[in-house]
Amino acid sequence: MPKPRCEQQAGRVKINRPVLVVDFGAQYAQLIARRVREAGVYSEIVHHNVTADGVKSKDPLAIILSGGPSSVYEEGSPQLDSKILELGIPILGICYGFQTLARALGGQVDKTGKREYGATNLTVSAAGEILAGQPDSQTCWMSHGDQVVKAPAGFEVLASTETTPVAAFASSEKKIYGVQWHPEVKHSEFGQNVLENFLHNAAGIPADWNSGNVIAEQVEKIKQQVGSDRVICGLSGGVDSAVAAALVHKAVGDQLVAVFVDHGLLREGEAEQVQRDYVAATGIRLVTVNAEEKFLAALAGVSDPETKRKIIGREFIRTFEQAQAELIAEAKADNRPIKFLVQGTLYPDVVESGGGATAGIKSHHNVGGLPEDLQFELVEPLRALFKDEVRAIGKELGLPAEIVQRQPFPGPGLGIRIVGEVTKQRLDLLRKADAIVRHELSAAGLDGEIWQCPVVLLADVRSVGVQGDGRSYGHPIVLRPVSSEDAMTADWTRLDYDLLAKISNRITNEVEGVNRVVLDVTSKPPGTIEWE
Repeated sequence: MPKPRCEQQAGRVKINRPVLVVDFGAQYAQLIARRVREAGVYSEIVHHNVTADGVKSKDPLAIILSGGPSSVYEEGSPQLDSKILELGIPILGICYGFQTLARALGGQVDKTGKREYGATNLTVSAAGEILAGQPDSQTCWMSHGDQVVKAPAGFEVLASTETTPVAAFASSEKKIYGVQWHPEVKHSEFGQNVLENFLHNAAGIPADWNSGNVIAEQVEKIKQQVGSDRVICGLSGGVDSAVAAALVHKAVGDQLVAVFVDHGLLREGEAEQVQRDYVAATGIRLVTVNAEEKFLAALAGVSDPETKRKIIGREFIRTFEQAQAELIAEAKADNRPIKFLVQGTLYPDVVESGGGATAGIKSHHNVGGLPEDLQFELVEPLRALFKDEVRAIGKELGLPAEIVQRQPFPGPGLGIRIVGEVTKQRLDLLRKADAIVRHELSAAGLDGEIWQCPVVLLADVRSVGVQGDGRSYGHPIVLRPVSSEDAMTADWTRLDYDLLAKISNRITNEVEGVNRVVLDVTSKPPGTIEWE
């Protein structure tokens, strides 16, 4: 993350002028925002109903219009406020955003019956500013059923495919550009180059965004929000809560008390690591609450995944409230109540919980699983960040590599990696299997190559097997190794067959109650990374 331009006014750090990503309903809007940041430029996402006045209030350096599932000519489809085009701000349209620009500027968009999905050969006829330095023939990633059949007057056609005559256009005079393909996905060979050309060449924005100034900005925001009051943070053992707590601690020091809830849903050895390594690195005051029995009692008899998530979120908050009461009673003398709760919410959490213009996929305990009668005001310093940005901030804050580089782990823990009711016996079984998988992946040197490998217990499924010369009737364990950059999209990791065989043999030999190990080879989409 390069360095963002900041201004210092009266002790206040403020990041100057974003690039706005207008979300037309595609999850790729978040991926676009992430790619912009990779190019060293600060970005923010806004809903497609943003007005010209709303845009002006943010004073952006440029605007990028995302793709989306609608057709621009259909009644009720999302449209851009036409007055935005009159502001003189450089604009890049992508896919649906490209078609929206074409139609708004007098071009023609039709359903021709010639659809393009996936890898597509692109021919560049005129590089212009956004395709400069790219080969005349390249592979791009398409996903559209409509086409721009006529560019707006005064616009130069830059590229085409076999079935799409207008695959990109530009007006250097108006500083408006558009491409039919998705430059934000890695499948587009020169996609990042398209975005960087637009940002740096066409819009003239320098690459000056980095984690150091993100920390400076968030520390100032946290100080202003919290004041002299006290803050409580729930450490889950994951990267997000660890970095969020460290960031808040940097801002308010001993006003923060971290509460580590050992809810019995963590993986083997994680509770000990949090209590030992994290405290040593940060100096944060940590209060540990053993709440395993409480969580298991609340989850008894519950199999529905959404209900489990909400129960776990509710019990987290109730535990915090209990810890709050005890801490206040302990420190009556300072007369500073705990008014704030730190959450390690990230952009993907918000998106999948229905934030922005996208549809809700599942609730996250940091976003949609909290009770309505929450007694705290939330502090969410990571809400606008992606996982790689969070890791960079954690590293700069001095957190141990064992915590910063660990695989993502969901807040609800193993509770959502058991398909079925959560019980102590099933948790212990899954913990053993998970520990074997993590050990073997580490021994094979794959920690840096795999985004994460959820190990899932199909608790409500049993299969017949043969173990110890006799019939067995055990549970299947699912391995879900995935590769991803941002959790927005993912693909299953192609592990070596011998390694998979070793993991399978160890689990079926060492974990009583398991007689079958299966591999999940589903990408995201259509599947999510977690099973529940």
